Amino acid sequence: MLAFRAARATPWTSHSFARASFNPAERGNLYMMKRKDAPARRATAPPLRRKLFAEFVGTLFGTLVPTAVDIAYYTTGHVDDVARWLARGFIVTALIYALSEISGAHIDPAVSLGFLARGLLPLRQFGLYVLAQFAGAFAASWLMRLEFGGALVLGASHPGSGVSAIQALLAEVVMTFLLMTVILATADAEFAVGKQAAVAVGLTVAACGFAGGSISGASMNPARSVAPQVLAGAFGTSWIYLIGPSLGALLAVAAAPLLLPAPGRGERKAAEGE
Repeated sequence: MLAFRAARATPWTSHSFARASFNPAERGNLYMMKRKDAPARRATAPPLRRKLFAEFVGTLFGTLVPTAVDIAYYTTGHVDDVARWLARGFIVTALIYALSEISGAHIDPAVSLGFLARGLLPLRQFGLYVLAQFAGAFAASWLMRLEFGGALVLGASHPGSGVSAIQALLAEVVMTFLLMTVILATADAEFAVGKQAAVAVGLTVAACGFAGGSISGASMNPARSVAPQVLAGAFGTSWIYLIGPSLGALLAVAAAPLLLPAPGRGERKAAEGE
């Protein structure tokens, strides 16, 4: 009987020893040791040429997607209003996730202007970012012209039917004010909200499309609007999409001290993509 009990005890004792040897606390300590010893994902800031290429690629796709969707909306009937505005929010979200640690994922001259006015972006870098962004937008518009020909004009931003230029301008100012405010409030590379800003910004872009798309096209991005307008030969309203988003971004920066603390190191890193 005693031998039988001893035989039954042996597996139980071994099992208890195994459980004690691999308890969750020890596994957690080992995990933290590995994390501590692991090399940093990016030890230094990306070089400027990589940042500029990220802005070029980001603005290219940030222009190509809404332009193609708008053309399909007006010509095929297979794209409804919901898909039209969600597509903009989706591509912005994806691009911020992909490029924020490289360039800050501005992909919008108005956003770069806001970061410049906030003191988070050097003047030289701002100028190069804007050049890269417009280059990307013109590249996307050229691809759309090759694909759709004269229908490119349907993908260019324009005021809605019966909407005056001043009404469209005001809509762009207000929507870009909201967008820039959300970006400034969530841009911080050193906190959990940093990269998750993609979701907030993408939802804001989509919401602005639902609210103001019928008024001005909800551009909030001079490069995305002006490039297809120029290549389509329909640039009579380009001034709306140059002035409106730029003014909205500057007003958001002016109001930022009423809502946000002074810019910190994390916000600066998020703006420059470090």
